[in-house]
Amino acid sequence: MKRFHVKRGDEVVVIAGTEKGKRGKVIQMLPKKERVMIEGVKMIKKHMRKSQQHPQGAIVEREGSVHVSNVMLADKYDARAAKKGASAAVEA
Repeated sequence: MKRFHVKRGDEVVVIAGTEKGKRGKVIQMLPKKERVMIEGVKMIKKHMRKSQQHPQGAIVEREGSVHVSNVMLADKYDARAAKKGASAAVEA
């Protein structure tokens, strides 16, 4: 099993792709696919067939997955942003 730089429960920021800049908590790891599911990011609509919970069927909105290389720990991201801001202030 692969080891990743994030784990379930970590606060992360998406650094690439259509969801760039969004932050949230990791709710699920998919190690075989090298992907993570993040709370409130990459929302998709899932069509549910008729069941006891949904007698008419339903369209449920849930989180999709993001490749693990496209996320960064939020504290590292904030430290990087602060460092860039500090160096820009020194140059000016």
